[in-house]
Amino acid sequence: MRGKINMKKIISLFVGSLLLTVMTVTGANAAKTLKCQTVLNPKADEVTMLKDFTDTVTELTGGSLKFEILPKGTVVGGKETLDAIDKGLLDCGFAWTHYWGDHPATMLFGSPVAGSGVGIDNIAFLSWFQYAGGKELYEQLWKEMGRDIKGFMLQPAGPEALGWFPEKMESMADFRKYKFRTPPGIPGQTYKDIGVASVAMGGGDILPALQAGTIDAAEWCCPKPDMVFGFQKVLKHYYLQGLHQVVVNADFYVNGKTYRSFSAHEKKSMEVAANASLNKSLSYRIYENGKALKELTEVHGVILEDTPSDYFTEYMAAAKATLERNSKENAFFKKVWDSQKAFADIAVPFWSGAQMSNAKLGMAHANTLK
Repeated sequence: MRGKINMKKIISLFVGSLLLTVMTVTGANAAKTLKCQTVLNPKADEVTMLKDFTDTVTELTGGSLKFEILPKGTVVGGKETLDAIDKGLLDCGFAWTHYWGDHPATMLFGSPVAGSGVGIDNIAFLSWFQYAGGKELYEQLWKEMGRDIKGFMLQPAGPEALGWFPEKMESMADFRKYKFRTPPGIPGQTYKDIGVASVAMGGGDILPALQAGTIDAAEWCCPKPDMVFGFQKVLKHYYLQGLHQVVVNADFYVNGKTYRSFSAHEKKSMEVAANASLNKSLSYRIYENGKALKELTEVHGVILEDTPSDYFTEYMAAAKATLERNSKENAFFKKVWDSQKAFADIAVPFWSGAQMSNAKLGMAHANTLK
């Protein structure tokens, strides 16, 4: 009969439709495990914070994005990491943008020498990056470099310590006696410009070089990472105040094609997790570095010294000259630096004045502990 309901056919159609729906949803939300190589060893604090970021992304995406964090050299060498991500040999990676010497402007994002010469500290840098055009310029950087990369700024640090020395220094004349490990690029070149024997080398090579006498003094980062590296085993005079890396940012890179394959929810999850990481990294480092500095001075016999005053005037003058030179030679460098200077003209007078109160408040307490 035409009016008779065929229940078997209806059930069959319903089950088929349900299976198709399940298969479609499952396919759309299939977990992707991304292979991400860092330029560090697995015990580094930066890797601890990186895993916090990737775990947050995994949770926010309900497990559709997962990450396998690989230490330096697992797939390619440290310096080849960005190339491998660009070409799709790696899905993602983690490093400092100024590591890649492809373009002079990488320094203005990863390690703006002497606060870009205009007084930008690590917190003010985030203000520029998030609200004054920095993020848009960061997106443009990868196009300028000819790379198919999606970058996320994750871990601000700084100000980094001037470094570790064999003796107390009274002036720049003392500083110039030493072969000194510096970061690559413009910050290291600026040391050469003021007559310091600057030697750029990777983190893993620093302590052996000190022990062998290849270099006499060195900088790496801040009290906690420096203590993990073991500088206190070789040198005892530690200078906190330096200008070469007042601002440093470690970043997460995703292959462009891979990133474009993500759903809108996955992309938003990465953005939210990255913004959270900016704040969490700053918070994490203040306490961890404080604990490390206490241990270095009270347990390991490290002597905390004051940086000679002529260092600041000499290094700042050389940094500004380097920034001016690069600005004349590269249009995109000029565009980024002009943006930072325009921001600084508005924000730095307020922020530096407010920070004076914070610094004096803190030093008042620190002096009671001496």
